[in-house]
Amino acid sequence: MDYYLGIDIGTTSSKAIAFSVKGEVIASCSFDYEMNHPQPNRSEQNPDEIFEAVLKGIEKVVKEMSPELPVFISFSAAMHSVIAVDEKGNLLSQCIIWADNRADIIAEKLRSSEKGHKFYSASGVPVHSMSPLCKLLWFKENQPDIFNIAYKFIGIKEYVFYKLFGDFVVDTSIASATGLLNTKTLQWDEEILDFIGITSSLLSQVVTTKHLIYYKGQNPTLSILKNVPFVIGASDGALSNLGTGATGKNAMAITIGTSGAARMVVSAPETDSKMRTFCYHLKDNLYIAGGANNNGAVVLQWLKEALLETGESYEKLYEQAQAVEAGSEDLIFLPYILGERAPLWNSNAKGVFFGLHIAHTKAHLIRASMEGVIFSLYSIGKILAENKEITELHASGGFAKSTLWLQILADVFNIKVLVSEAVESSALGAVMLGAEAVGINTAFQNHASVTYNPIASNHQLYINCFNKFERLYELLKHEMTPASASELNINK
Repeated sequence: MDYYLGIDIGTTSSKAIAFSVKGEVIASCSFDYEMNHPQPNRSEQNPDEIFEAVLKGIEKVVKEMSPELPVFISFSAAMHSVIAVDEKGNLLSQCIIWADNRADIIAEKLRSSEKGHKFYSASGVPVHSMSPLCKLLWFKENQPDIFNIAYKFIGIKEYVFYKLFGDFVVDTSIASATGLLNTKTLQWDEEILDFIGITSSLLSQVVTTKHLIYYKGQNPTLSILKNVPFVIGASDGALSNLGTGATGKNAMAITIGTSGAARMVVSAPETDSKMRTFCYHLKDNLYIAGGANNNGAVVLQWLKEALLETGESYEKLYEQAQAVEAGSEDLIFLPYILGERAPLWNSNAKGVFFGLHIAHTKAHLIRASMEGVIFSLYSIGKILAENKEITELHASGGFAKSTLWLQILADVFNIKVLVSEAVESSALGAVMLGAEAVGINTAFQNHASVTYNPIASNHQLYINCFNKFERLYELLKHEMTPASASELNINK
């Protein structure tokens, strides 16, 4: 039986999923790894742990499907990571991921400058500490010993591909999220590189998202894949839109995994005059416009483990929250426990519970946290909707298994929510792109397994809550900023 293998290298796990020729999941596995915080504002991972997770996932699914081999293997990966390596691919640094805020002061200075706005217009990447552009500037200023001897600065998918194939290559989708690529030419932007003080030789070779490569390593299990094409693929966010079918002009994809995002497919690069949204490449002449936040399901994980210190399952927590009415009895939660990306682009943003009173319970905290995450996504979605008519939301990610979270989403946006049968949308998107790369016409159908319609009374209540949500942030944002950052002399 023919099958296609999609690999999704996420923030907390790597998933290997075998799809049938009809797009049905026929085998899957997932291997987790840690997010480390060695100092405040730092978020790192061990690249070798991630590579081993990818390797084990491929081995496990291939063994399960034996003796059949995949027709191809295609990749999805998280964006914005930076790893410094030497000429042999040995690590000079850990993998600095999207959630890392060490470059916040550098980013704030550049963001406020004319040059920062020019770089955003060229790259489509808002100037923020998540951006590899700002991370490289941080290396140059704070770790010149690494900056000056690095052979390459790469991302996590590039590291995996180097370990597998011995080549430093990066697809245009991942590259377009670095802040270093010109979205119009899809090549490294020389003016931006000059500003950092590097040349394109320190970066990977840019290839299309349909780039094919063949395995040539010595791993006993993977050696049987020597004739199987590997497709480099694209970023997880872009592929999620493809996998859920959210590619029409009136469709918006909403994803909540560790972080969250609201995205739309557009036919040309789009930037925002206020630098609130991003624009990354997907494939061919298609781009993804949208915004990602730092605080998705990680908020519920933090609430469960650090604040409530409970061993209850997430399903049990959702059941308790379900008993609370919409609006959590005026309890508002600003979910910025990891700072925030879109649309605030404020690494110093902090989490806040506002409106607590003696009648509030654990259930209220849970529901308010869920509502706060959706409010954060709505603040992105309403920007995308300023010049577009949105008629449907396509939900994906872990939150799509929660009926409560999906109903809150529909009620806040006041738009119907479609949940794809393919919850693992990024892996499916990788396989759909891989099929194009090898010239296969797939029979995949993006069927909505369930639809959530908004409740009008809840929407009006939520809009009132959301307006308070926005006002609270505006009132408190200066109190969230350390004095050393707020007193910066920004040179334009």
